[in-house]
Amino acid sequence: MNDIAPARWKWVGTRPIRPDGVPKVTGRAMYGADMAMPGMLWGKVIRSPHAHARIRSIDPSRALALPGVKAVVTAADFPDQKFAYVGPERVQQNAWHITRNVMAREKALYEGHAVAAVAAIDKATAEEAAALVDIDYEVLPHVIDVDEAMKPDAPLLFEDMITRGIEPAPTKPSNIAKRVEFTIGDMAAGFAAADEIVEKEFKTAAVHQAYIEPHACIARVDEDGQVEIWGSSQGHFQIRAMTANLLGMRVGDIRVYPAEIGGGFGGKTIVYLEPVATLLAKKSGRPVKLVMSREDVFKATGPTSGASMRVKIGVKKDGTITAAEGMFNYQAGAFPGSPVMNACMCGFAPYNIANVHTIGYDVVCNRPKSAAYRAPGSPISAFGVESVLDMLAKRIGMDPLELRLKNAARPGTQTVYGPKMSHDGYAETVEALVNHPAYKTPLGPNQGRGVASGYWFNGGGESSASVQVNEDGTVIVATGSPDIGGSRASMALMAAETLGVDYGQIRSIVADTASIGFTGVTGGSRVTFATGMAVIEASKKVVDELRARAALIWDVDVDGVIWEDGQAKPASSNVGDFPPMPLKELAAKKALTGGPITAAASVNAGGMAPGFSTQFCDVEVDPETGKVTILRFVAAQDVGCAIHPSYVEGQIQGGVVQGIGWALNEEYIYDKNGRLDNPGFLDYRVPVSSDLPMIDAVLVEVPNPAHPYGAKGVGEVNIVPPMAAIANAIDSAIHRRLTELPMSPPKIRAALDHAGADD
Repeated sequence: MNDIAPARWKWVGTRPIRPDGVPKVTGRAMYGADMAMPGMLWGKVIRSPHAHARIRSIDPSRALALPGVKAVVTAADFPDQKFAYVGPERVQQNAWHITRNVMAREKALYEGHAVAAVAAIDKATAEEAAALVDIDYEVLPHVIDVDEAMKPDAPLLFEDMITRGIEPAPTKPSNIAKRVEFTIGDMAAGFAAADEIVEKEFKTAAVHQAYIEPHACIARVDEDGQVEIWGSSQGHFQIRAMTANLLGMRVGDIRVYPAEIGGGFGGKTIVYLEPVATLLAKKSGRPVKLVMSREDVFKATGPTSGASMRVKIGVKKDGTITAAEGMFNYQAGAFPGSPVMNACMCGFAPYNIANVHTIGYDVVCNRPKSAAYRAPGSPISAFGVESVLDMLAKRIGMDPLELRLKNAARPGTQTVYGPKMSHDGYAETVEALVNHPAYKTPLGPNQGRGVASGYWFNGGGESSASVQVNEDGTVIVATGSPDIGGSRASMALMAAETLGVDYGQIRSIVADTASIGFTGVTGGSRVTFATGMAVIEASKKVVDELRARAALIWDVDVDGVIWEDGQAKPASSNVGDFPPMPLKELAAKKALTGGPITAAASVNAGGMAPGFSTQFCDVEVDPETGKVTILRFVAAQDVGCAIHPSYVEGQIQGGVVQGIGWALNEEYIYDKNGRLDNPGFLDYRVPVSSDLPMIDAVLVEVPNPAHPYGAKGVGEVNIVPPMAAIANAIDSAIHRRLTELPMSPPKIRAALDHAGADD
């Protein structure tokens, strides 16, 4: 664990107070719904009450006749988009689908699907007007479950959808949008070499990211067509790009200001409201505010996929895994794009297995379009893979951590999806738990211990930053990365370290799209790595400029000046006998030595290292009620270098908590008409503090050599192991294998009542 900074670093690895902490705890921070403007109108989105329905007509005349109503928009106000998949295959997007998710066109494809929107002088009038928009629906048969949606006779969401990824292409349409497949080795030989083989089917429910802050934004449009948008998101450059694309505008005509964000976890990387608010503002000539209700959030924004899967793994008696196979069926929701490809790539990635075969199916059904949720796709496949590994460990009488350590992926291990592993880190997380004092703690009746591991790619990509030195020696660090996990503090720490100045001298901010260079979304565990590299590069440029200013003052060559501890110093006595010149002194003389001291840097960062996590938990199962109590949870994660250890620990603990909810309580529940029964926190049960133990976050630090301070992404892999770890612990406690999430009390009671249940 890292509780103190390495000796060579003064700031990186320390735990200062976060720059945005005081405004947030005092309620002064401005979130999306906090914004207001003179002359502002309130918008209201009208949503389909049906899971699947053809839209015959929309008549807004009664709404427009209501005093105070200023505009109504429907899909007819949006330009249609070319049908084309764009971008790398793993994260492809299709604007034809996106525009229909923002506003239903031919059909409403899920309950809550946006169909129209109104803008009026106040919230009450907008809600009254929304009820006056007349929409004629032809209700159609619907399908909710992924396995049902894959059947040949299932109701079709798109009558012309032909499965991609199959050669030759099918001739009959289906709800299977895409098939992906990866293979290495010889599967038949691998399974023939196994002494024990376990094959099991699993099922997971769709769960929501459950961020506390609903989606919200304000848009205004000037007479010259210039647009300004204020809103909470994980990527305001993404909002700008998608809004421009969907409305047929130039990117440069849109400026997006980032508000604070009250949680996202992947669910705020796409647009729902911003194009609608912009169109309403354009039509009405006044700023328009749109805020989702909690019910809207659950019904209309992306949960992660529910899934069904079959996992088969073979091992020798000595614990060597000889072959592994997985088939994963993922709900995409109403439009293609589930993270099933990630499932195929991540499921077996922690392990060195010579023979691996994965197949994935991306399946549309009458649910809201799935969105990213913390290591999207990986937690679901890990639930199946890590459960089967636990069954095998018990079959051969081997400690589950020893089984994982024996087969740990290391540099040079071939992945099923192509490249060879280039980083250590996984085995170290397993060893951290093997050596953890709690791992050997005795357990009591109805108690069990479960182990699981997980993998996530981690991201790099495009980021920008600027660093400017003020005349009093304070420093402004600006980036384009919304702060959802303490990144402002991390940026300030890396800038302070690079500049050699006190952390308290740095002010770290998130700039709007017109004030900083392009920056990708805050997602994929990329910000501290990629945006941090931009901050470091800009800080280095400032250091070079400060050296040049000192050289000018001393009338020496710049190569004769070094920068140490925030001061310019002569490189040697041969240069001259000059007293050190600190940044504050150089800043005060900036007007006399060349003007403002500022620098910018943009990167397209490569060299990112994957994330590995191994966790164990102890549970107690009440045999009468089926209630599971988490007694202990220990999570070890390779974090590269913990730039700010407290926030790294917080990321790990947060991912574990969400995994506990996913494992035990959370699920979307639909009635027979395809309507969501639990669209609110009263009935959609997320963990609260009384449900949780203290979570021991173990920071394993295997530095990434591609980053100046060794950083790796830390935000996502922590959610991958908990569901399997809890399932394995429950099996150890009651000797019943649960294969369906959530493992709620009724399911556990049913398993206890089923005397024939086994592995």
